[in-house]
Amino acid sequence: MTAMIDILATRRSVKPDRLAEPAPTGAELDRILTVAARVPDHKKLVPWRFVVFEGEARVAAGEVFAEACAAEEKEPPSAFRLETERNRFQRAPLVVAVVSRVTLRPGAPEWEQILSAGAACFNLCLAANALGYGTSWLTEWIAYSPIVRARFGLAENERIVGFVHIGTPKEKPEERDRPNLEAIVTRWSE
Repeated sequence: MTAMIDILATRRSVKPDRLAEPAPTGAELDRILTVAARVPDHKKLVPWRFVVFEGEARVAAGEVFAEACAAEEKEPPSAFRLETERNRFQRAPLVVAVVSRVTLRPGAPEWEQILSAGAACFNLCLAANALGYGTSWLTEWIAYSPIVRARFGLAENERIVGFVHIGTPKEKPEERDRPNLEAIVTRWSE
């Protein structure tokens, strides 16, 4: 129990460009995704799914991002911006998209299904962290792009709730300020 609470108390996001090889593969990645799927799921709807980007798939995704950027920006993007978009998934050796999938079902509100997908994102991060990997859960503009959504095959009832970048941290991330409990906790009484 102490090890788990220590991971939770000390975990930090690692910027994607500070993640390097190796990334989890094979059985290790399967274990991380299995843990990611072990979240509250009212009515057993499985309101999320995972899309794994590794190897050359990261390069292909970058081409989709550059295409979307060129088509969706009001002003034509610079060559530098397009190259940045092409390299977006090259910052980390592995990226997992978590896709929220809402099913209309009495007794299972949409909000609960979306929260379940968010919990899957965080469980994915925690599982990777427990195995010694660094993670960064981001959405960025690409999660909302109609072209990206279409090219990634998202259905009308699906949304990207996060791209989780995973790899080995190049350095230990610095601690950052955390909320003071006195500012965020109240005790209710009548």
